[in-house]
Amino acid sequence: MKYYLGVDAGGSKTYTLVTDEHGHIIGKGHSGNGNHQLGVEQALGNITNSVAMALQQAGLAHSDIEYAFFGLAGADRPIDYTILRPLIGGLGFTNYGIDCDTMIALRAGTSQPFGVVLICGSGTNSAGKNRQGEFFQCGGYTYQFGDFGGGGTLAVEAFRSVIRSWDGREQPTMLTELLIQFLGYNSVQEMFDDFLDNNKSVPLHTTKLLFEAAEQGDEVACRILKVQGEELGKSAAAVIKRLNMEQETFQVVLAGSVIARGDGPFIYSYIEKAVSEVAPKATIVKLNVEPVIGAVWMAMEAAGNPVTIEVYEKLRTVSDYQTIQLLDKTRM
Repeated sequence: MKYYLGVDAGGSKTYTLVTDEHGHIIGKGHSGNGNHQLGVEQALGNITNSVAMALQQAGLAHSDIEYAFFGLAGADRPIDYTILRPLIGGLGFTNYGIDCDTMIALRAGTSQPFGVVLICGSGTNSAGKNRQGEFFQCGGYTYQFGDFGGGGTLAVEAFRSVIRSWDGREQPTMLTELLIQFLGYNSVQEMFDDFLDNNKSVPLHTTKLLFEAAEQGDEVACRILKVQGEELGKSAAAVIKRLNMEQETFQVVLAGSVIARGDGPFIYSYIEKAVSEVAPKATIVKLNVEPVIGAVWMAMEAAGNPVTIEVYEKLRTVSDYQTIQLLDKTRM
């Protein structure tokens, strides 16, 4: 029996799966931040722990793994790989591969060997590969270098909109009541003082309040989500044009908690509009499995073993929420 290991290391979590050659999940691991740009030692520790957890549950050693594939947030430029190659190489696998986490998300979301992926989770990123195998990444380098959004930015936007409404610089918004209840305060003044006096950061999960308010027609929340959708649409269009994919038939895969699991048209419709204007034959799909499954498929393919229909269908039936539940059990 051959065994494969896939890792999805992002800015807020690291998932690991071990499967056999038939696609049966036999080991799972879950840890925190795996992006070396947010701290090399922390990322290494979390990746190591996630991998060790999965191997222990599978009852396997590193040497038992036919191929391990790592999808890593922050694997963006050649300089990143000078850090990541020795970091991953030191984990003890004989055969392994590394790519940006955008690529495992793309692989998990489409059966074609080319396409475009938009990621909007704790941060944002976008990338694509055309029919000729050419790759282009647009963004993923923070606000200063052209990006906007992701859960971290959206959480701050929600928070600052409440402050601006409270002090008179913004119109009234439903976010005010939602936010102070969510954070456990009695008033905006109390929240303002506590955050300012104690140098607190806005929790990432505050982002969900934007969708709650938008569903009730809140103009402020709708405006923030519109900007996010338009920015993602611009990124998709930029990738499509750079790779000369305007006349191709392909899929744009939406990945990351903000756009893959979010309901409603508040972001999606703006992406759809931008894509249809530059590539009318393209279709948009939401990633409905965790990107870590794409890493497993890429491990199999890198080892020279094409993903069979049996394996493909078996792992495609494991939804993102089911995968999370499986992984979370490893922490109990």
